Amino acid sequence: MRIWKFGDDIDTDAITPGRFLTIYDPKELASHAFEGTRDEFSKEAKQGDMIVGGRNFGCGSSREHAPIALKGAGIEMVVAKSFARIFYRNCINTGLLPVVCLEADKISEDDTITPQLDEGYIEVSGKKFATEPVPEFLSRIIEAGGLVEYAKGIDEVETCIK
Repeated sequence: MRIWKFGDDIDTDAITPGRFLTIYDPKELASHAFEGTRDEFSKEAKQGDMIVGGRNFGCGSSREHAPIALKGAGIEMVVAKSFARIFYRNCINTGLLPVVCLEADKISEDDTITPQLDEGYIEVSGKKFATEPVPEFLSRIIEAGGLVEYAKGIDEVETCIK
């Protein structure tokens, strides 16, 4: 697993440039991820790699293309000091796990990360960094592969209107 480290205020245009917003295939979107920002990402990212960001990761527009591109590149978890609110929810909705870790800036690309999220931390090269818990109902959406897949498994709820 490789760690891809980014700084503060990485916006959705850096993750998926606007000229690719007509693409919806995750693999094709992944081939343009971080184009113009960190070109080697789309060529070298592999299944199980992890992104570590700083503050306000995913700021900018509300497009779902950014987390879809990351998932298409094999990223399953993004760790950051904080996330833009809409990007955080788009990650959940597309099945990408966003993890808030206030010490994310202490993680380097040379580190190894072992998530211990049920215990409330990630182990980073032998050190424990606390993480904010992901609420159980959001975890279920992520585990299902995103909101659409989760909704497919919900039985119809009887309403009060007859």
